[in-house]
Order: sequence, then structure tokens, then C-alpha cells
Amino acid sequence: MKAVLSGLILLCVHTGAAALDGRASLQWSDQIDTPVTAPQSTPDYASMPELSAHSVLVFDQASGQPLLSKNAALQTPIASITKLMTAMLVMDADQPLDERITITKEDRDTLKGTGSRLAIGASYTRGQLLHLALIASDNRAAHALARTTPGGLDRFVATMNRMARALGMHDTVYVEPTGLSSENRSTALDLAKLANFAYQNYPEIRHISSTGHYTLGTQRVVLKKKRQKARVLYRQVAFNNTNRFTRADDWQIGLSKTGFINEAGHCLVMQAQVANRDVIIVLLDAQGTNRRAGDATRIKQWLESDPLHQVGIRHTSASRT
Repeated sequence: MKAVLSGLILLCVHTGAAALDGRASLQWSDQIDTPVTAPQSTPDYASMPELSAHSVLVFDQASGQPLLSKNAALQTPIASITKLMTAMLVMDADQPLDERITITKEDRDTLKGTGSRLAIGASYTRGQLLHLALIASDNRAAHALARTTPGGLDRFVATMNRMARALGMHDTVYVEPTGLSSENRSTALDLAKLANFAYQNYPEIRHISSTGHYTLGTQRVVLKKKRQKARVLYRQVAFNNTNRFTRADDWQIGLSKTGFINEAGHCLVMQAQVANRDVIIVLLDAQGTNRRAGDATRIKQWLESDPLHQVGIRHTSASRT
């Protein structure tokens, strides 16, 4: 049993390997889904940040109340935010993190044709693949992790959806474990629940996802060029976190995951401490990495600017064309 913050999770029985067949029932409060009544002082809406992301939610973990909301109930593709759920189920399976997994042709991206620095036939530990899925958002890593859990890929995806229902994520659907499919869909409200639950119950995911850099150490690298003989080199293979704020001194991040496909836009889910307040920030469908980063920065500045501006909830219409 692991403690959780009031306002989101009342009780969770955290199971091990058996979790892939089903988790213990979870009770959730309705606070995150209930419109928030602001305190008597009227918030200054003119000072609230203008954000480019189509869906936004800033959620206060201590009070269980949203501080800022924009199309938070709108279902939209979530891209590699998917990998946060994937990582949780990998940890629940309780398989050895030092067990080696070979990347196979099954792990190639056949949906978008994206590449990977993980070569077919190369093997890595489960722990290394978990780091690469969360930090570098590597699709082959996430697919291999799901493929090698008990019951295989189909059972894994079914468990992703069972877990979503157990967490009260009623507008979330998963069809595969990487986020490459635009059919993986959720809402800012649901993803705030997921991020809060992961933050409270998975310290390994907190540590990995908030790390700014990761290295595989010295690896054998084969360089191939057309009409030239392949060269074998040994070099350091390093990765940066796809969330630049994990390397910034002015951010205190406790959990992070980014995502992007064309259908989803640029997405970000993270837990951070801002102005002595623990918050979950969800940004979905921002048009560009710089705009996504700009939105997060403006939210941070808004929270830090004036306590009166931290108590209001802003709603905008949920229309989408």
C-alpha cells in the first residue's frame, strides 16, 4: 500500500506480476471532474496566461483542484504520453530489470516509419529499455518492453485499457504501447489522473523520467554508407530527455513525459513544484516544441506571479475543428 495525496486517489492496493491480469479496485474522488468554486476573491482573468496548446490542465495535487483548464475534457490523440502507462505496467509485471531483451523486426515502426538508434538484433536490459522509452521516447524500446511481458502484446494492450478504467480514465483508449497510433486517445483530465497516480506510486518512473541525460555507455556501433564498407566503432551512446526542462536549473520536476505525432501535436505531461506548490501540468496539441515549452514557462510564471491568480479556474469551450 502506498500513500497518495488527498483529492485524487483514496485507496490503491499495488500488486506485482499478477497486475497484468488485473489490478485491485481503486476508489477515486470526483474532485478533479467537478467544477471548482473559486474562493470569494475574484481571480484576475486578464492576467491568466494565453496558451497555444489546444487542451490544458494545471492540477494542484495537495488540494485536488484544477487551477487552470482549457478544453480539459476534450479527447485527443496523445502520442508518446502513452509510454507513461506502458512504463507503469512494465513495473507492475515485476520482471527482472537486468534481463536482456533483443530488439526484433516486430519492434520496428510500421505506422509512421520513424527510426531508432536501437539496431535490430541488438540486446539491452529491461532497465535500459525502460530508461530509453521514458527519457528518449524510443518507440522500439517501448514496443519491446510490452512485447516481452507475460501474455505478449495483445494482453498488454488489454491491460492498459483495464488500468485506465480502474484509474477512472473514462475517456482514454489505447490500441498499442508506443503512441505512434493516433487511435491512442485521452483527455487532459484523464492524463492528470494518470500522472498523479504514477508520481505517487512509481518512484522508479519518477526518477527515470525526470533525469535530463542517459547513457548506455560504450557501445558497438556499425556505420554503413552506400557503396562503402561498413565500419565498426566503439563509442559512448548518450541520450537527452525530450523534455528540456529536466535539464533546467529553474525547474523542479518530479515526473515527465513528452509526445508528438502530427495528429496529436506536441504534448507534455509533468509533475513539478512551482511556487512551493506541487502541480500536474498537462499540455496537449501545441503547435511546435517551442510553443509547448513557452506554454509551460508561462504557466510557471503565472503560478509564481501572484497568489490571487493561483486560485481561479479558467474554462474555455471544448470545440475542435
